[in-house]
Amino acid sequence: MDTTDHKLIIYQLLPRLFGNTQTLNKINGSIEENGVGKLNDINDKALQEIRGMGFTHVWYTGVIEHATMTDYSAFGIANDDPDIVKGRAGSPYAIKDYYDIASDLAVDVNNRISEYEALIQRTHSNGLKVLMDLVPNHVARTYASDVKPADVRDFGQDDDTGKAFDAANDFYYIPGQSFVVPAGYNPGGDEFISPLKDGRFDENPAKATGNDVFSATPSINDWFETMKLNYGVDYMDNRYGHFNPIPPLWNKIYDILTYWSKKGVDGFRCDMVEMVPIEFWAWVIPKLKEAYPGTVFIGEAYDKNKYNDYIFKGHFDYLYDKVGLYDVIKRLTRNEYGASTWEINSVWNHHCWDIDQHMLRFMENHDEQRIACNDFAGNPWLAVPGMIVTATLNTGPVMIYSGQEVGEPANGNQGFSGNDGRTSIFDYCGVPEHQKWLNNGAFDGGRLSDDQKKLRGFYQTLLNTVNNNDALKSGSFYELMMANEHQPGFDQLLYIYMRYTDKQQILVITNFNHDYRRIRIKLPDDLLAKLTLAGKKQFKDLLSATQFDTGNVQDGVDIELQGMSGMLLELI
Repeated sequence: MDTTDHKLIIYQLLPRLFGNTQTLNKINGSIEENGVGKLNDINDKALQEIRGMGFTHVWYTGVIEHATMTDYSAFGIANDDPDIVKGRAGSPYAIKDYYDIASDLAVDVNNRISEYEALIQRTHSNGLKVLMDLVPNHVARTYASDVKPADVRDFGQDDDTGKAFDAANDFYYIPGQSFVVPAGYNPGGDEFISPLKDGRFDENPAKATGNDVFSATPSINDWFETMKLNYGVDYMDNRYGHFNPIPPLWNKIYDILTYWSKKGVDGFRCDMVEMVPIEFWAWVIPKLKEAYPGTVFIGEAYDKNKYNDYIFKGHFDYLYDKVGLYDVIKRLTRNEYGASTWEINSVWNHHCWDIDQHMLRFMENHDEQRIACNDFAGNPWLAVPGMIVTATLNTGPVMIYSGQEVGEPANGNQGFSGNDGRTSIFDYCGVPEHQKWLNNGAFDGGRLSDDQKKLRGFYQTLLNTVNNNDALKSGSFYELMMANEHQPGFDQLLYIYMRYTDKQQILVITNFNHDYRRIRIKLPDDLLAKLTLAGKKQFKDLLSATQFDTGNVQDGVDIELQGMSGMLLELI
């Protein structure tokens, strides 16, 4: 397994949303009504601004061709049946052609792959690396590659559709039954009219649905728009794996990874990795890295009991830490009853023991609610202590979702996704607060309020501080909660630790209380001895330049913190 010598600081953006300047935001609006961003919108100025924020990587989400209700038949692209498409734009996770780029994102549809190749090159030339999605568990029900290399066999092309399971098949089947569109689905809303919108979809025999529904009649709450891929696991026979010989699908996915790696992609965020057998990851990741050393693999995973397996057996570089740090930080940010910073200790000391450096931390992504929405915090500034911990707890990656840095709340019903505090990945829409920074393509923040400019400045200072200081980027961690739990002013909504190298020490203290706190931070004798610290010392907050003095570091340092704030105190 590869390890990186730097901390990944990732900016996630959907090109469909990122460059869109149209502001109508009609519910279930068409591409003409609500607009769409293009790959070419992500120009040098945009990328320079992203790099200037401190980011090292950009995750381009939703660039591969996926099923949509928009008509591209004039370009030789078959229309998708809207009865099995979620949202007018369609889900980026219902892949229609793994070798193609979404037509929505192209200025010249016939040149769409070249436009993505140019974006990869442009990203690299601006000092950033490229991540993109691999969606290995399922594909759109209309999957059919029309641009694949001539020697590639398409998914399902050689399947024996009379068998529910065969290790040589790419899909799972329900022989003798036709697929049934879930009752009650109204694709695109009442205004969307299409001759294909008839409540039926011709699929006989039916294929199993992406979220492990082995039935011809998935529900409207299932991933009914997708078909599950077969990696050789017989789900009818107690999930027994047939991996020798290697199932054909394994090589097909390897070829897809190779195809994009050849174009310069630096890494892959892999969707729902726990729905794919670990034996596949153990085979494909080393195989690809042998050909493309340094490729980064990030796994979306939620079962903390399997984290070690996916890292040490499956060879993932990093895994999502949603059910660990994210959930704890969200409770603290929301000031939920019983929330305590001692839970942060439980994250790295229990389910992330010995693998904390492999955990990807975030407070927003496309699946989660916006911090500024009322169902999360209602105020983007309340994320300050949580983001400090998220970015500095360990050497693993930190990720920001486009719009987070300007306090986007994702208000309103955008269509399929509804009013749920998330920016829709299914619908054509603009992102209003992000558009103020976008400023009609100037990428200069010209329409941001003073408060938004300050918020973006906080993120820029935090991320660049992490990027430019070895103690935060690659240093060791020392927990200071136990050493301070009996200090006057201590409570369970403060979190305190040290990040350090031989040459740099940074004391991190965050206050999740909504009001002011004062505490004298004690550094334990073993840490003082380890860092050879004694006598009069000064600390400087790397976020605000505020200085703190102590006559004798062995007596501690007096700290005053405003509510919902934090400091990165470098020993100078």
